[in-house]
Amino acid sequence: MSYIIGMDLTAIDTSAKFKLGSIGQTNDGKLYKYVKYEAATAGVAGVAGEVAYYATVAVGDATGTIVTSDLSDSDEVGAGVLQAALTDGTYGWVQISGLATLTIALTAGSDGDNLTPTGAGDGTLDLVTAVTDDICAVAMDASANIIMCKFAH
Repeated sequence: MSYIIGMDLTAIDTSAKFKLGSIGQTNDGKLYKYVKYEAATAGVAGVAGEVAYYATVAVGDATGTIVTSDLSDSDEVGAGVLQAALTDGTYGWVQISGLATLTIALTAGSDGDNLTPTGAGDGTLDLVTAVTDDICAVAMDASANIIMCKFAH
């Protein structure tokens, strides 16, 4: 697999600059996915450093490339950590692997805990409590909002 290098992770594109779902890698080995942002029913704008989730098929599509921070309009499957403040219909990058520091506190969890969107508030993650929860990250330093991203791509 080849990765895109040299992306501008904080760019907010009004039209797609890369193929949706493309994977990019930075020099430190972290991986990023190019996605389209959907504000969804509640009109939740994306915030850099917060978690985005895959949008429901009713809101987006089934390609795994449309994301939202509106947990109620998601499939409760983590997509990644937003790298820019994306608004409805814009395109940008989410971090899918490597260490990340969230700009919002975890709903719950301690160092070493598996994390999931299920039960979380918009833009954050919660402690895994059921075998059916999507495990998309691990709390590395919960008090500092540092996670190890394990988002599916």
